[in-house]
Amino acid sequence: MTSAHSSYRKFIPLILAGGLAGVATAVWAGPKSTKSTPDEPPALKLVVDDTPVARDGRLAGTYSPVVKKVLPSVVRVNVKQKARFASAQMPEMPPELRRFFGPGMPGMPGDSEEGPRGARPQGVGSGVIVTSDGYILTNNHVVEGAEEVKVSLQDGRELDAKVVGTDPKSDVAVIKVDGGELPALSIGDSNQLEVGDVVLAIGNPFGIGQTVTMGIVSATSRATMGLDYEDFIQTDAAINPGNSGGALVDASGRLVGINTAILSRSGGNQGIGFAIPVDLARDVMESLVKDGRVTRGYLGVMIQDVNPALAKKFGLDEPKGALVGDVNPDGPAAKAGMESGDVVTTIEGKEIRDSRHLKLAVAKIHPGDTASVKVLRDGKLKTLKIKVGELPGEKTVAKAATAEDEGTLNGVGVSNLDAKTRRQYNVPSSLEGAVVSEVSPDSAAAEAGLQPGDVILEINRTAVKDAGDAVRLTEKADEKTTLLKVWSRGGSRYVVVDETKSAQEKKS
Repeated sequence: MTSAHSSYRKFIPLILAGGLAGVATAVWAGPKSTKSTPDEPPALKLVVDDTPVARDGRLAGTYSPVVKKVLPSVVRVNVKQKARFASAQMPEMPPELRRFFGPGMPGMPGDSEEGPRGARPQGVGSGVIVTSDGYILTNNHVVEGAEEVKVSLQDGRELDAKVVGTDPKSDVAVIKVDGGELPALSIGDSNQLEVGDVVLAIGNPFGIGQTVTMGIVSATSRATMGLDYEDFIQTDAAINPGNSGGALVDASGRLVGINTAILSRSGGNQGIGFAIPVDLARDVMESLVKDGRVTRGYLGVMIQDVNPALAKKFGLDEPKGALVGDVNPDGPAAKAGMESGDVVTTIEGKEIRDSRHLKLAVAKIHPGDTASVKVLRDGKLKTLKIKVGELPGEKTVAKAATAEDEGTLNGVGVSNLDAKTRRQYNVPSSLEGAVVSEVSPDSAAAEAGLQPGDVILEINRTAVKDAGDAVRLTEKADEKTTLLKVWSRGGSRYVVVDETKSAQEKKS
């Protein structure tokens, strides 16, 4: 689903090939083949090479051998999106965060943004094959709202793709094709990148075909797009519309990032591009494939950066760490003894530079695991052992479907109605329910007209108070037809989601 914008002239950060989903708090998953049994998820066949890149100060005379190795793994992603029936429900983005699409999308020649209501926009992005059996990394904003996704390979084949899962909070998506043994790109270690390292950006800018540009790592650990989880690699390698989801590789041809955005006042490349580090993308991908959603750790604290004035007051030698403001009395941190005024300095032995890095570090910890956290309290270091919880408010009606799945509303993600969500979708304060955050484009729910921003008020004539109710009421369902009472801006309506066809397919 895209957001209607009448102007795209005032660009600063420029999101390529699609828009950010930003506020969605759950992810949907498919296809059904991504998980064999609930206890035995398929293992991703990743090729990982984390050996350090050569840093002898000598530039190669040519990168042709590297490019030849990489090009077969970078694909063109062709997306046909849903008809734009409810674009007014999508949140208005600030002027500096306008969406930018590939050819045939808003902001490009042939702009269809002002097209007739119900038009099916099309766009072009890029993707990277990371397993020989067809898993492809790309951006969430490339496949957001997709009704149909096709992948064009370097050998000329065009394959149908299914969206395995998306994570709007990091702008990562995983799609899957079936094409036999495919050329998978080896994965490097983005944590080893240093400013000045040579990188190549590969993708399909403007849909003209595979294109390679060269530059260096200009900076690491950038936060520019306003995503919940971002830790961008900055590069001056040219990135343009259509490059989104493409590969950023090191001088050895290993994947180190997924090209995502540029900073621009003109709408074109100005030497400041951003890529999602492959370590972050890989974590998200493995979670989507294994669990059908992204599970993130949670401490239950409000944190802020430490500025020089705060550092002086709290007895720090330099302004580093994450300062704890409030501590949720029922949260994992409180149970381990963390207090307001503590400054988190390390977690699991890794230095914490600011509040964003603490958030990223905690998110990577599996809920239920115990983390060693060092805090500075009254000038003294203390070590706390915290059993990390699961980030609340991220619920899905169904995980990746399996042959044993007895639930309904497969492929629908829901979240709680908080103040932010109510403002975003103009939901009256008197309404209780669960807001739809994601809908799989090939699901029965999508066919019935359910879409992000709808609020589920009832399931089978039973009132829904929150996302937890929605999940509970769709588990172990007796029937594969579900009656929903749904609120949208036009008012309330009833919707019947019929999953009997998919249920029969699973049995056959």
